[in-house]
Amino acid sequence: MRNIKIPGLSLTHTINTIFCIGRNYKDHAKELNNPLPDLPVVFTKPVNTVIFSGGEIIIPRRLTNDVHHEAEMVVSIGKFGSYISPEDAMEYVSGYGIGIDITARDVQSALKSKGHPWTLAKGMDTFAPIGDFVDAEKVADPHNLDITLHVNGELRQKGNTSDMIFTIPALISYISEYATLHKGDLIFTGTPAGVGPLHDGDEITAEIGNGISSLSVNVRDL
Repeated sequence: MRNIKIPGLSLTHTINTIFCIGRNYKDHAKELNNPLPDLPVVFTKPVNTVIFSGGEIIIPRRLTNDVHHEAEMVVSIGKFGSYISPEDAMEYVSGYGIGIDITARDVQSALKSKGHPWTLAKGMDTFAPIGDFVDAEKVADPHNLDITLHVNGELRQKGNTSDMIFTIPALISYISEYATLHKGDLIFTGTPAGVGPLHDGDEITAEIGNGISSLSVNVRDL
């Protein structure tokens, strides 16, 4: 087991389960021609996906030729809990950071066409870059944070967490009905519109909340 620490938090958290939310922004669902969900769309990434600012996204071209970036607010969980009410959910948040859900879109489409889970499209090595986190109490309103992502200096994604279909309390409450949350769990909360392809040599920068959390990574084909 890899003991990977969440960077930036005052208290030491080792990354545990990585939960991710799909289709949590209307414009992103529309750009991929997906219906809007009635309930959160939840999937997971294994811990081998995690890299930090300054790292490399490695794309295995023998497996995929269409890899996309998806910038997201990431929530870290600070304590054990299950069946958490929406009213109590924010007490379980220890911090916030920027992350990028890297997706092999062609692999995902092939899996979806067969009714299979998305794990192989989302779970390749290096497919979850995260920046330094900030303690939750330092963020006045996590539901009003700008999210931006640039590739080679070009703005690709710009959104705001106020546009999420399911709020942080709703996501924590829903997930905790099915899976007990633990200290060190991460929740990737969904991406705004503007996702697009990545290529060998690309330089990616992403940010949330005007400097609250940022990261910079490069892309390398394998």
